[in-house]
Amino acid sequence: MRQGAVYMNGKLAGILTEISPTEYVFKYDDTYYADDMQPAVSLTLPKTQQEYRSAYLFPFFSNMLSEGRNRIVQSRMLHIDENDHFGILLATAQTDVAGAVTVKPL
Repeated sequence: MRQGAVYMNGKLAGILTEISPTEYVFKYDDTYYADDMQPAVSLTLPKTQQEYRSAYLFPFFSNMLSEGRNRIVQSRMLHIDENDHFGILLATAQTDVAGAVTVKPL
């Protein structure tokens, strides 16, 4: 099981968990959820106290990954299988991403 802390503009928004390659969970942090001034991480993941479950990495997080040649180069340089979407996300979405969301390994 691997986990990543999901931050929105530097504030902890929730935890993304890979239970297995076919089971993913995202849950908002209680403090983040309770703050009405904080937006949802994504339109596809509205703020709720219930956890989201998926058989694949949520599309919002998949879209944070590079594609094509960039992905091949990243996976080789990081020694991560190019099909390990969660591993690449944890390794590359910590800083300098497009948008307000970052993901840091736990």
